[in-house]
Amino acid sequence: MAFQESSGEGITGINITPLVDVCLVLVIIFMVTAPLLLQPTLSVELPKATTAEGKERQNVTITITKDGQWALNQESMPFEGVKAGLRDAIASSPDRYVIIRADKEALNGLALQALKIAKDAGAKAIAIATEQKKRAPL
Repeated sequence: MAFQESSGEGITGINITPLVDVCLVLVIIFMVTAPLLLQPTLSVELPKATTAEGKERQNVTITITKDGQWALNQESMPFEGVKAGLRDAIASSPDRYVIIRADKEALNGLALQALKIAKDAGAKAIAIATEQKKRAPL
């Protein structure tokens, strides 16, 4: 064993290994929990369709479940709250682009109401969200 001779000087270096370990553990925790925070509050099963991929924009999202529950930008609220908050959300969005996420079993009338309130609120473009159909191999 090698022993350090005592020359009367104290330890002057700082051991940063525990600090690095703690930081790496925090990074891993954030990486694991971040996708959970992005999950929508209302679960909907989107209809399947063959569509083109949408462009990345700053969107305003209206979600409608098959039970008739509404959400604006992942925040659950009654229909009147969506109607009132949509105008402000569109005004603060530079693209003024609205995406309607309606469950495939939701009433068509609810989707039509969403289209109407988006148009009345001043949306520049409106899209209906779907899941991509799997194409048959050639």
